[in-house]
Amino acid sequence: MPTTPARRRKLTKRLIATPMSRTYYLLSYLVWRLIVLVVEVGVPIGFGALAFGVPVRGRLLDLVIVCVLASLSFSALALLISSRARTIEAVPSVVLTSATLTTAGRFDFIRKRLGVGRAEELALPSPFDYSKAAALYLPMHLPDPRDPAFDEEAPLEVERLVRLTGGGAFVLCTSFRRMRLFAEHARKHLDLPVFVQHEAPKPALLERFRAAGNGVLVATTSFWEGVDVPGDALRLVVLEKVPFEVPTDPLVAARCARLEERGESPFSSYLLPSAAIALKQGFGRLIRTATDRGVVAVLDPRLHTKSYGRTLLESLPDASRCHSFEELVAYRSSTGASNGA
Repeated sequence: MPTTPARRRKLTKRLIATPMSRTYYLLSYLVWRLIVLVVEVGVPIGFGALAFGVPVRGRLLDLVIVCVLASLSFSALALLISSRARTIEAVPSVVLTSATLTTAGRFDFIRKRLGVGRAEELALPSPFDYSKAAALYLPMHLPDPRDPAFDEEAPLEVERLVRLTGGGAFVLCTSFRRMRLFAEHARKHLDLPVFVQHEAPKPALLERFRAAGNGVLVATTSFWEGVDVPGDALRLVVLEKVPFEVPTDPLVAARCARLEERGESPFSSYLLPSAAIALKQGFGRLIRTATDRGVVAVLDPRLHTKSYGRTLLESLPDASRCHSFEELVAYRSSTGASNGA
């Protein structure tokens, strides 16, 4: 739709709907005028020296890029603030529902992330009997995922698990490197159909996986949530490791720095609860209906060796826990599941 002057005025009026958003809109406008000044008129040498320590003529492009990024940042922040004012604060009531809103049974993290003040909370139990429907396999013999030895031992553990269930497995990784590693090992050592993320569109991969019945799908974070494969086609979900966000990611680093400025611990206030929610989402790929059965394996020994492991485990459904492969085999036998491909 063409942007007419009337439409631009209407959009601007929406954007500056609150005093706080008006402030950021004004800052955004001033930064944009600075770009015009740089391009059309030029800037005194002193400003360039102040900004970069060198004459502006040599870094004019850098200055323009910085100004553009700053302008976009101010505009995005103003839009977010005004959007929140038009939703949560502007209507009588808002209902937020999800299977993964809590961390260790509490709503503190999601409320802080969304800026929710006064609210009523209700956490309902799952309709599924996880103690009978699923086993949570937590192997203790594997090395730390940060140890190079993990790349040698983890694919062997995945192979053993897939052979136990006869396929029907999701192998969910946190990096493309590990995804390729597991996929290569599976194709070399398993006589089963192996599907890998990006080798086909997501819907096509899922359809082929369902049709195969004994397939192995290796993927990264986009398959940790929003994927629904009910029934016997999916009976094993392997989670490579605890899905902590990457601290060097610019957005994550900025959030961590902001928390440190407030005197909060970025790990306990942000990284840990985010990982707990993502881990719960990964677990949730397995049990989609009351008749589903299977195994979720988390190949990360830090759930046992680190103090934060308790918080992560408390966020997961109450499945039957197995800490050795022998325990897992015994559990499957007790449920009537056939062992071995």
